[in-house]
Amino acid sequence: MSLWKKTTVVAVSALTALAVSACGSESGSSDAPKQPSVLELLATDLKGSLQKTVDATAKSDSVTVKMEGTAGGEKVSMQGVMDLGDPVKAEMTTEGPDGAPTTVRMIGGVFYVEIPEEDRESTGGKRWMKLDLAAAGAQSGMDFSKQFEDIDPTKQVKTLLATEGTTVVGEETVNGARTVHYTVTAPVATYLGQVDAQMRADVEKEFAKQGVKEIKLDLWVDEQYQPRRVHMVMGKMGDLTVDYTDYGKPVNIETPPPAETADFAELLEGLKDLATS
Repeated sequence: MSLWKKTTVVAVSALTALAVSACGSESGSSDAPKQPSVLELLATDLKGSLQKTVDATAKSDSVTVKMEGTAGGEKVSMQGVMDLGDPVKAEMTTEGPDGAPTTVRMIGGVFYVEIPEEDRESTGGKRWMKLDLAAAGAQSGMDFSKQFEDIDPTKQVKTLLATEGTTVVGEETVNGARTVHYTVTAPVATYLGQVDAQMRADVEKEFAKQGVKEIKLDLWVDEQYQPRRVHMVMGKMGDLTVDYTDYGKPVNIETPPPAETADFAELLEGLKDLATS
């Protein structure tokens, strides 16, 4: 397997695991009761604050993402931007085994991996490799949808809302932002309830295959009810830490032109034909 193909597997498997309010101020009489700050509300009104976080994130158009962790025994380090429209889009850059960067675009449930120039001869000079999540997972035996779901912070907030036992760890600073840290250990079934229905079966199969029965989830929310960090531990499948910054910053993520795109499924079929001829 060529180096860029190995990088593709690591990148895709890693991708496949987000109400502005100021501190309360006094008004009118000096005897008026002091309103609690947002950080105080985040720490004391857990359910209400998490719901506000879901609502605030749903209104966001975009966010910058930085992700580090392990997946399938491989180290993962990625950064990029997400367009939180419908469909969700992302463009992430990851470092390959040789230190060279690899760009991956995600448009809904489809990945486009940029092929290094020196490897494009095998794809007729085409710049991008298209991988449909369901098709690629079925043909390779790997779940490519899992980490894509994990990037979306709304999913993690909803998991905390749906899980009994979520607790407040306390106030912490994340990348210069004051936040409140929450933690919970969620059963797999609760987590799966937040996964897109189209991907749920594949994610569930991968959890069963890897023996994952629960997920430890930590979330940090800032004073604008925006997720700033998510940390997940998924048994031997791996762990991820995702940092979010620059909510609302304009991004432009486009589907690569068909003329510049090779299809991974067609490539595999071609290899099968060669093997049987």
